[in-house]
Amino acid sequence: MAQPAQSAGEKKAKRKKSSPITPVDDYISGPGVTTIAPEVLITIARLTTLDTPGVSRMNPVPGAVSRFRRGAADGIVLEIKNDSVIADLYVVVKNDVNMREVSRNIQHNVRRAISEMVGMQVGRVNIHIEDIEFTPV
Repeated sequence: MAQPAQSAGEKKAKRKKSSPITPVDDYISGPGVTTIAPEVLITIARLTTLDTPGVSRMNPVPGAVSRFRRGAADGIVLEIKNDSVIADLYVVVKNDVNMREVSRNIQHNVRRAISEMVGMQVGRVNIHIEDIEFTPV
């Protein structure tokens, strides 16, 4: 007596049950997954902020805010909510700059850098000016 012909899906299901090795065609069929570590977002935000004219340096996040948070020593607190990045940046600016303009430039630059480099939406970029750096005359 002849057995009925098996469909491609039945063959694949039977092959998966009988073999612990995943067939190569299973890997080829999907694009894969990209995972981005939070440290990558922190690095992008930090380097972009430091590259903005008028920024002297990053300031460590104040103690009450920084407990057990990544990037707190770098002056950055990041949250990801609903696939959107929310950034709090703690900076020290130079003394001869318009602080409002520097803040807006940081916000624009960080938002653009994260969007272009990672492809994530940026909800808010909050700037906390912690100090002004005066250079000795």
